[in-house]
Amino acid sequence: MNPVLRQLGRRLRLGVVGGGAGSFIGPVHRTAARLDDRFEVVAGVLSSDAERSRAQGVAIGLAPERAYADWRTMLETERARPDGIDVVAVMTPNHLHFPVADAALDAGFDVVCDKPLAMTSAEAIALVRKVAATGLVFCTTYNYSQYPMVRQARALVASGRIGAVRQIHLEYVQGHAAARDTAETAAWRHDPARSGQSLILGDIGTHAQHLGAYVSGLDLEAVLAELATTVPGRASDDYAALLLHWAGGALGTLWVTNAAAGAEHGLSIRIFGAEGGLEWQQEQPNHLLHRRRGGFAELQTRRLHGALEPLAEHATRLEIGHPEGYQEAFASLYRDVADAVVARRTGRAVEPLALDFPTVLDGARGIRFIEAAVESSRTGSWVDCRLDPC
Repeated sequence: MNPVLRQLGRRLRLGVVGGGAGSFIGPVHRTAARLDDRFEVVAGVLSSDAERSRAQGVAIGLAPERAYADWRTMLETERARPDGIDVVAVMTPNHLHFPVADAALDAGFDVVCDKPLAMTSAEAIALVRKVAATGLVFCTTYNYSQYPMVRQARALVASGRIGAVRQIHLEYVQGHAAARDTAETAAWRHDPARSGQSLILGDIGTHAQHLGAYVSGLDLEAVLAELATTVPGRASDDYAALLLHWAGGALGTLWVTNAAAGAEHGLSIRIFGAEGGLEWQQEQPNHLLHRRRGGFAELQTRRLHGALEPLAEHATRLEIGHPEGYQEAFASLYRDVADAVVARRTGRAVEPLALDFPTVLDGARGIRFIEAAVESSRTGSWVDCRLDPC
C-alpha cells in the first residue's frame, strides 16, 4: 500500500486549474497525478470560458458541481467542503500562475505549479515568503530533474566524481515553432502580457537553467545574453544565446530555441570538472556518459535496481530493457509531492529522497534568470541574476 493510503486512509484530492481541451500539459498533469495512485482529480477549472470549463470538466470525469466556472469559485467552494481538495495544480497561461498559486496558498492548499512561476521577481519572492510563512508544500514542475540519469549525474557531481565543476554547457533546441503558429490555442504565447518578458526563456529556457543548477549544485550568478526573433513576422522571441557565470567560478553557455527547423526536443547538459565530465541528452534519457581525465569514457545506463546511486534509484520505475521518460518523470514529481504533503498533514517523517523535487525557490530563481537575461540582451552587458528572497 502506498504511503498516502496507509497514512491518510485515502488518496489526496487534487483540483486542477487549466489544461483543458487542446492543452498538451493538462493530460500530462492529470495522468502523472494518478500514476502512483496517490491522487484523485476531483475538481477543476478547465477553461477561462465558464461554459467550456464546466463542459470540459465533466468530460474528464468531474462531478458537474465540481466542474467550476472560475478558479476563485473553486478555491472558495472547495475550502468549505468537508471533502474538499488538498492540493491545487496550476497549468494555466503564464500570467495566471502567480495569482492562482498565491490565492491557493491563502486558502491553505499545497500547490503544484508550472513554470514560469510568475511574471516578475517581486511576485516570485512573494510566493517564496508565503510558502515559508505557511509551511505548505510547493512544487515548481521542472520535471527533467526527475529523470533517473539526471539524478545519477547530480549524485556523481555531489560525490566529487568529476572534481570541482569548471564548465556547464546547456542546450534546449526544438523545431516545432520554425514556422509561424496561427492556432487559436497558441495565441497567448505570443502576447507578452500573458506569456511574460521572454517567451523562449519562460517556455523552455528556465528548464535548461534549472537542469544546470540541479546537476551541478551551483547557483547561477550572472548572464550575458542575446535574445532574438528568427522567424519573420513573429512578435515574440524564439532564440537565446547566453554566456553564464556560476557560483564557485564555473563558466558556461546556454543555447535555447524552438525555431530550429527539423530539431525535435534537444535538451542536453555537458558538465566538466577538474577530473572529468558528464553528458546527458533528453532524447536518450537512459544514458549518462561519464568521461574521466586520463581514463576511459564510461556509458552508464539505467540498469536493474541497485546499480545506481540512491537518488537515481528513487526515480527509477521500470526494470532493464523498458525505457522510461517524460510522463514517468512528471509522475515522480507528483509522487514525491504527495509524500511531502502527507508528512506535513500527519506530522510524520518523510523519506529524505522524496524531498528532492524543485520548490518555489527554484521557480523564483528561474524568474530572476529571465529578468537578468532580458536586461542583458537590452544593454549588451553582464547582469547579476542572483536572487535575494529575504
